[in-house]
Amino acid sequence: MSEHCCSSSLPDAPCCAPGSNDPNDPAHPDHPDHAYLAEKKRYAARIRRIEGQVRGIGRMIDEEQYCIDVLTQISAVNSALKSLAMTLLDAHLHHCVVNAAKAGEEELDVKLAEASAAIARLTK
Repeated sequence: MSEHCCSSSLPDAPCCAPGSNDPNDPAHPDHPDHAYLAEKKRYAARIRRIEGQVRGIGRMIDEEQYCIDVLTQISAVNSALKSLAMTLLDAHLHHCVVNAAKAGEEELDVKLAEASAAIARLTK
């Protein structure tokens, strides 16, 4: 019996992505196709900027800066995180939920429930 890489139920079935036996390879059929992958570098840059802002808040506290200034920076970090979250949610709706709608009602229901739960968490 030969080893196969995909989720085929046939033990001797060849991989359906020729040349790709690594599920982490974007060409592999089991590779996750997350909505944000097309903009991954941009999202990573945004999160690094936010990390820098958080470190800056830590320095402000270490330097005993005025409390209102610290609160202003905390507000800026919160806004940046909310903006990133909304951008990711929008990408999820336009990519993952749309693809689920094409796949069928059961998968769509799952994706809509996930999106609703994420929105509920974001609005708390």
